[in-house]
Amino acid sequence: MSAISAAPHEPAADARRDADADAPAEDVTPTSDEPAAAAEPAAPDKATPAWRRVHPVALALGLYVLLRAVGLLILWAYAHRKGIDFWPMLHSRYDAVWYARIADEGYDHGLVNHLPSGKPRIPNLPFFPLYPGLIAVVAALTPFSTPVSALIVSWTAGLAAAWGLYAVGQHLGSRRVGLVLVALWATLPHAVVLNMAYTETLFTALVAWSLYALLRRQWVTAGLLCVLAGLTRPTATALIAAVGLTALVAIIRRQDGWRPWAAAALSPLGYLGYLAWVGHRLGRLDGYFYMQKKTWLIGFDGGVYTVQTLDQVLTEPSRLAFYMSALVMAVAAMLIVLLAVHRHPLPVVVYSVVFWLVTVGTSGYFYAKGRYLVPAFTVLLPIAMALGRARRRTQVTVLTLLVLISGYYGAYLCIIWRSSP
Repeated sequence: MSAISAAPHEPAADARRDADADAPAEDVTPTSDEPAAAAEPAAPDKATPAWRRVHPVALALGLYVLLRAVGLLILWAYAHRKGIDFWPMLHSRYDAVWYARIADEGYDHGLVNHLPSGKPRIPNLPFFPLYPGLIAVVAALTPFSTPVSALIVSWTAGLAAAWGLYAVGQHLGSRRVGLVLVALWATLPHAVVLNMAYTETLFTALVAWSLYALLRRQWVTAGLLCVLAGLTRPTATALIAAVGLTALVAIIRRQDGWRPWAAAALSPLGYLGYLAWVGHRLGRLDGYFYMQKKTWLIGFDGGVYTVQTLDQVLTEPSRLAFYMSALVMAVAAMLIVLLAVHRHPLPVVVYSVVFWLVTVGTSGYFYAKGRYLVPAFTVLLPIAMALGRARRRTQVTVLTLLVLISGYYGAYLCIIWRSSP
């Protein structure tokens, strides 16, 4: 099914699928070409269980909070057992420290910088500005410290992301598919970062709502959200490709007038704008990529580093974090094949493929590649579609197993593993 041909209203096939869901189907945002009565939910039957009468968005958010709370509870139990302070693991370690420093002090001016102690430090320019900017705003407007403000932004964005995932899943499948998609994302092996002062939740929220707008052919909204995503993480290139290619198809088909042109023009502005600013700051046009290669030892090599490291992981004893990242990349590749075989919409497939290629093709930090793929929630759609049709007992069993694995692995990343998740 092509995203360009997908009309804003629910097709008959979607209505038939929704008939099997727990509650009567309704579009996330009813459009003007639907009868007014269609936008009104049916009156709840008094015999219907209370949880089934909850608004599906509230149910999705509640499910996300519940699953992440279980993961945090497992982490807290292990931290308490080891005598480790719980909260600093979430807001004052690894990348969180870099974001907090940017929020407090701003960006560096060169390739070589120094800590207050005088020790040289690599530049903080690889970290895109939207997340630390929001942290600074929250810290300025509230009595909370910068690290706590970072968690406020991250956790709020997590709710927005869960809502966006539900909207995408409901649009492409049914309410139940939307709920399962949220649950799968909340129980990923690296889902602990969804509760840390990291950018995964903010970026995923922007991607989810941009793709949702794109699926509904709300071109300008998709383009503007893509601008913000481009100010959040460099992997916004995958979303830029999805918006641009989908817009190109619409332009070739002469659909929707000037709006696809606007989306295509807007989508790269955030990403290119930050690269231009870094280049100006460092005094060279390729400043961002030069800085990444020279100081952070990161660059795009087409997957050479990933393949070489994978060979070592499979042939020599390694750490759990390396095995898990290898597994996540392999499973994501198989799910992307299913996305294409099942003819999912163009922007979903393009975003998934490009995101995976960028992650695998970038050198360095093999152990973190599983975390890098957390915003690629679209690869979970084949599982969400299948599990959405399964019996409730099967759904509960699978999700219980996943949340336990996610919780224990999250504890490993925060307590045993000594590098960034």
